[in-house]
Amino acid sequence: MEAVETRPKLMEVETFKQKINEKGWVIFPELLDGAFVDELAKDLEKATAACREIQIQNGVVNRTQGTSHHILAFEGSFMRFTEDLPLKDHIRTYFDDGPFILNSFGGTINLASAPSYVANVHRDIRTWSGDMHLMLNMLVMLDDFTADNGATWFMGGSHKFAQKPTDEEFYAVAEQSIGKRGSIVLFNSNTWHAAGQNRTGQDRRGLTPMFTKPFFKPQFDFTRFFGYDRMDSFSDEVRQLLGYYSRVPASYEEWYQVPEKRWYRPNQG
Repeated sequence: MEAVETRPKLMEVETFKQKINEKGWVIFPELLDGAFVDELAKDLEKATAACREIQIQNGVVNRTQGTSHHILAFEGSFMRFTEDLPLKDHIRTYFDDGPFILNSFGGTINLASAPSYVANVHRDIRTWSGDMHLMLNMLVMLDDFTADNGATWFMGGSHKFAQKPTDEEFYAVAEQSIGKRGSIVLFNSNTWHAAGQNRTGQDRRGLTPMFTKPFFKPQFDFTRFFGYDRMDSFSDEVRQLLGYYSRVPASYEEWYQVPEKRWYRPNQG
């Protein structure tokens, strides 16, 4: 008899809410299909190479090798990931059961030869927001994340204080996000973290989407990039996620509209 592939049971939303409030980060094991992970990894390689050309052309070369930003612009599997966003119920509960948008969609390849800036202890929201959930990070594992290939370090509970820890304080208590390819980590953006050192000689790849409340300014204007004429080709869910419902009007014609036609829709925070 052919073996049937089984996946770990998805964590309940309420359990997730408790864990992320306590620890600041939560891992969901082996969530994505293997064939889709292969496609995402292949597209990430192409996107990273394209971004690298622009980085070099514009002189943005200081520890940026292996990083790529706003890769939804390349569409393909990244757009399909966005259209069928994993863990959207968990993300929504993080934002107090309210709407959210895509703040950015990056990728990282942890190179053994040249660690990038993500190896620094950092957090991805520049102003500590305390108990107010303004931003949520997602980390999608496109390879197994191991201790040897630099699985991301997280300092549990560090989302509860504003002060940056010293490297000594951080690594004294931090844990690595060990997981199989296809696993996903969600973490409070106030949480201090750092990519680990890759000692394997093999690249370790991941995706790094980030989400915010709709009124929070995104890092990339997806609505202008894809264009307003294309809005109707996206589902209502994707229009919300890309920020089509939280745009800033630039004319009286855009401002004076009935609610269903406003650029900044009701209930966006």
